[in-house]
Amino acid sequence: MTSKNTARESGQFHLAGTTAVTRLGYGTLQLTGPGGWGYPKDPDKSMRVLRRAVDLGVNLIDTADSYGPEVAENLIREALYPYAENLVIATKAGFTRPGPKRWVPVGLPEYLRQQAEMSLRRLNVDCISLFQLHRVDPRVPLEVQVGTLKELQDEGKIRHIGLSEVDIQQLKRAQRIARIDSVQNLYNLGNRVADPLVDYTERAGIGFIPWHPLATGALAGHDSPLSAMAKKRNVAPSQIALAWLLQRSSTMLPIPGTSSISHLDENVAASEISLTNSELQILNGVRVY
Repeated sequence: MTSKNTARESGQFHLAGTTAVTRLGYGTLQLTGPGGWGYPKDPDKSMRVLRRAVDLGVNLIDTADSYGPEVAENLIREALYPYAENLVIATKAGFTRPGPKRWVPVGLPEYLRQQAEMSLRRLNVDCISLFQLHRVDPRVPLEVQVGTLKELQDEGKIRHIGLSEVDIQQLKRAQRIARIDSVQNLYNLGNRVADPLVDYTERAGIGFIPWHPLATGALAGHDSPLSAMAKKRNVAPSQIALAWLLQRSSTMLPIPGTSSISHLDENVAASEISLTNSELQILNGVRVY
């Protein structure tokens, strides 16, 4: 079994230079029902996974009001409250959920404010550690959406502001309105479209939270370099993929999600893997978009 506090082997990152998080976090979408809709069949199992993550030293829990919707936040409170002093719960707003597998962006100021207030209530906190704009609503000026988050920050209701699925120009526009402490975009070993954004956030000292971090696509094929490397080390290909992310950038904060304690243990154990320069060169040289 993975040892206690293994996640700390991934190192720490300080949001805005102040809030310390383990670089390997945990994402909660898979704790909800199929399609991110409703409660799971076994809520107690989901809560055991959350407790196990914290027991392993993970202190960055990523969630969203739209996961369920509301389900993931409720499970976090039921499983982990009262929270450990160093626990950082990062939640998001900006999607409404008309049904299973349906996600519609809504960036109206009154909606974002309402969702922040509801997340505060569900999580039972006075201030949300990291509040992220889940998607930029193309119908509402970006400056208005980020400005709403800045107002909430000024009111003491959120500590750090993050964005999700933005490009460099959008990030720069947002930075003129507020300090942006994290960016969450699709990024993994098999999809590196966001490479320029990863480099930008590292230079700026902004945490980069890759969603879908374990997707490896064709790189996980039977004869692939990734599979061969994993077999040689006697680890899972997904562990190599996580180790690669952690070594890709000093501000990278992977949040692999799972509803299984055994998979959670496996993911966290990737914190202890250090890829050699030759292994990194092999993985860096294989591009699949």
